[in-house]
Amino acid sequence: MTKHRVTCIPGDGIGPELMAAAKTAVAATKVDIEWVDVEAGAGVMDKYGTPLPDPVIDSIRETKVALKGPVTTPVGSGFRSVNVGLRKALDLYANLRPAVSIPGVRSRYENVDLVVVRENTEDLYAGIEHMAGEDAAESIKLITRKGSERIARFAFDYARREGRRKITAVHKANIMKLSDGLFLEICRQVAADNPGIEFEDRIVDNMCMQLVQKPELYDVLLCPNLYGDIVSDLCAGLVGGLGVAPGANIGTEMAVFEAVHGSAPKYAGLDKADPTALILSVVLMLRHLGEWEAAHALFEGVRRVIGAGRRVTYDLGGTSGTKDMSEAIAEEVAHLVG
Repeated sequence: MTKHRVTCIPGDGIGPELMAAAKTAVAATKVDIEWVDVEAGAGVMDKYGTPLPDPVIDSIRETKVALKGPVTTPVGSGFRSVNVGLRKALDLYANLRPAVSIPGVRSRYENVDLVVVRENTEDLYAGIEHMAGEDAAESIKLITRKGSERIARFAFDYARREGRRKITAVHKANIMKLSDGLFLEICRQVAADNPGIEFEDRIVDNMCMQLVQKPELYDVLLCPNLYGDIVSDLCAGLVGGLGVAPGANIGTEMAVFEAVHGSAPKYAGLDKADPTALILSVVLMLRHLGEWEAAHALFEGVRRVIGAGRRVTYDLGGTSGTKDMSEAIAEEVAHLVG
């Protein structure tokens, strides 16, 4: 059995409770994981002077894989966020956001199965902005050939590995003919190198309407940074919200897996938070580690517990706490792996 060393960042707010729940659930898969615990977030500002201390980065560079709980971004510190800091320091250029319907989760839609692949390092989110005189602010939209090509190749490689059928590039090249035009041009070139996977493109505003009307027509959505941020939350809304939305930030050598919702400090320590998103992020992590059977068992365990509707948290219509729900998932997983 392969042993995996994984950096563990519990985070703050509800993060530590969710991390404990995720560890309980993944332990039932019998995958051999050595957790390397490190601290990050608003709670370590006094200790380190930063929410993202160097030992966190050093640990991920060593283990190559991390699981991160929600982290509060300190107000007024000048630090944009721990997430942005991790992406920049480790060049985690691909953001992966699946949105999959789970029976038992309240939603207006059924049988949604989408994946947003979002470029993670450039576009308007590169943060290149300045004041233009006293009465105007200017932000630069940076789209590069290198950044567009590597996210497009990531999307096609992911689609092939996961057996996905189609990639849709999302853009606004009808208006931003140079920046989004370059992104679309590169996506088309990469698509030509991958004839086994269907390719199409959609203008971002039309894409949002299409997703609301007929999400079943789409599969993998390939987006620049800004559109990917917006569209991925829209897709999460199709399947029940951020509480069931896993995420991953992936680079050439390293990957950080995380729930995409916030740290909800007012619920910290109350044993109320839904652990689904972080546990589903562990599913992505296990697949990344090559533990396909364990990933399948964990995902199926989540589906069974939520589908039964008995030992689930209040947001899913139940009365259980975080700990009890994770134990229920662990029990289902244990039955599946034998």
